[in-house]
Amino acid sequence: MKALVMVFFSVFLAELGDKTQLATLLFATDGKMGRLGVFFAASGALVFSSLLAVLFGAQIARYISPVALKIAAGSGFILIGIWMVIGARS
Repeated sequence: MKALVMVFFSVFLAELGDKTQLATLLFATDGKMGRLGVFFAASGALVFSSLLAVLFGAQIARYISPVALKIAAGSGFILIGIWMVIGARS
């Protein structure tokens, strides 16, 4: 259960303020679209993209160790963060 809570909060925090959430926010401001419909469409898209990530992740884990994947993912996030900080200073 603890691992699932960690996944939930990690994904929840990662999604806050990202381009997906901003796009959903903009769709919800359109008076021609029902807010409930926007909610269900955005939720469905997130569920489907998460399904793809789980399926691909399971396949990748068959060939690459989880430790190597965590190191690669963590390094990638650090590099993106450094790139964003450098870009923000320019």
